[in-house]
Amino acid sequence: MKISTKKAKFTNPLYLESGRILEPYDIVYETYGALNEKKDNVILVCHALSGSHHAAGWYKGDRKPGWWDSLIGDGKAIDTKKFFVICTNVIGSCFGSTGPMSKMYPTNEPYRLKFPVVTIKDMVKAQKILLSKLGIDRVYAVIGGSMGGMQALRFAVDYPGFAKKVIALATTHATRPWVIAFNKVAQEAILKDPNFKNGDYDPKEIRENGLNGLAIGRMAGHISYLSHYSMDRKFGRDYVTNEGLYELFGRFEVERYLEYNGYNFSKFFDPLSYLYITKAINIFDLSRGFDSLQEALEVVKSKLYLIGFEKDLLFLPEELKEVKEAMRDIGKDDLVEYYEVKSDYGHDAFLVEVDKFSDYINAILEGNR
Repeated sequence: MKISTKKAKFTNPLYLESGRILEPYDIVYETYGALNEKKDNVILVCHALSGSHHAAGWYKGDRKPGWWDSLIGDGKAIDTKKFFVICTNVIGSCFGSTGPMSKMYPTNEPYRLKFPVVTIKDMVKAQKILLSKLGIDRVYAVIGGSMGGMQALRFAVDYPGFAKKVIALATTHATRPWVIAFNKVAQEAILKDPNFKNGDYDPKEIRENGLNGLAIGRMAGHISYLSHYSMDRKFGRDYVTNEGLYELFGRFEVERYLEYNGYNFSKFFDPLSYLYITKAINIFDLSRGFDSLQEALEVVKSKLYLIGFEKDLLFLPEELKEVKEAMRDIGKDDLVEYYEVKSDYGHDAFLVEVDKFSDYINAILEGNR
């Protein structure tokens, strides 16, 4: 599989939903496979909160491949022998695209808390501009899970007909209080950490030592990414060997898991980016600017494939069913299909149980659905 990683620079202003602008700005993106002569084999992959442009394959020195490597590649469900796959790092993130720690032109100082709030709509707009720069005016499909699914749905509404097929997994049409509440825990933990320094932290120190507030917030997030069932299977009531049951700070295995993932995450993900991206997730609402979800979907021309996960506690399957029902209400039954994956893993099943839905994805892309 041919992999290429590039950075595109833009000097024209990006007008944001808030009324503010980004100027200039960068977008890092990765491509897999080859673009055909007609440019009609493009699939855009959109990443989730902590993801990046590195969706598949291996970098030299990688401990693990891109985050959706089990789905994207030669002979896989998203077959890079047939399709030209693009994944961009969203604006606001910390993996190369313009974000809160980028330099604020014309100074050499980073934006930090002066960075504007960006929305899912803004992220999608920036990707559309990138694709236009690459000479790509339409794509065969847009696909994404979680926050990536939000982007996929926005493409369907904001750019009708741009994608022939839109595949949204483990996502919602409007973020609900349950998710906002978990994100609030993370926000408070970050802001109250003295080492956050009101956004004036040294990023080198963060990479070396992490940030306790972000680690704690990420622990809360991990609870929502799993389910009762997957936690029982993973950890049961197992206790960490050599830690006494009657030691006050002796740990169950689930506690050690949360600590390990939380504190490691805080060393490679920027805390300001975490605040900005969770804000974008919180305010996401496909019907904002319309009188109803039905009205928002009236413009849709792409075929929507909605994939829910049975025991997803973060974005309930019923939230995608509501999109299907809204499409039915406006007489667009022929442009929507809902598929529910039988899984008790929880929200992260869209990343770790790819074998349960890869055949369905492949059938969509091969034109068999």
